[in-house]
Amino acid sequence: MLELNFHNATKILCLGAHSDDIEIGCGGTILKWVRERPGLNVHWVVFSADGKRRAEAQAGAKVFLNGAGRKKTVVKQFKTSFFPFQGSAIKKFFETLKSFEPDVVFVHHAQDRHQDHRLLSELTWNTFRRHVILEYEIPKYDGDLSSPNLFIRLDERIAIRKAREICRIFQTQRKRHWFSEESFLALMRLRGIECATKYAEAFYCRKIVGA
Repeated sequence: MLELNFHNATKILCLGAHSDDIEIGCGGTILKWVRERPGLNVHWVVFSADGKRRAEAQAGAKVFLNGAGRKKTVVKQFKTSFFPFQGSAIKKFFETLKSFEPDVVFVHHAQDRHQDHRLLSELTWNTFRRHVILEYEIPKYDGDLSSPNLFIRLDERIAIRKAREICRIFQTQRKRHWFSEESFLALMRLRGIECATKYAEAFYCRKIVGA
């Protein structure tokens, strides 16, 4: 298995439609990279969160980015489930993110069945045309998980921490039948099997240019 090296990636842009999306989709990778790279510079953007969800979004970013060299958290208030109808305003905000010039962008999978997730993925590819974009997955009722082609191995301690912190922080979501430590660990375990390790997070990568 050919292994890619992301150690030169020092500027990371994390995009999530809703509070908890980034943590679920790539939280383990962020915990791992923050631990391994003290100078990591992370720009963390949640597009829709208000009230208790806003407080949870900020708490999630604080926990998962603890130890990062530089970090910036932005929580917007676009209307949940109506992103396609707010496309012009969201696209305008995307333009403000260009100046960060990330090495890697994390965003939702383009084939995610949630309309808010799909729009963010589409605008990411429209905005960051010459960047590495890794599309993450969110387990949910829709049954839209697919066959990822890039895996980040996680040690057991990080996988367990990710699952526990998500369930501890995002109390407003505990009523959802799929929202549990067991679910998050199960997906990481499955993806670990697929890349010959115990736990991993998986991503969909359309383009990587080699030397």
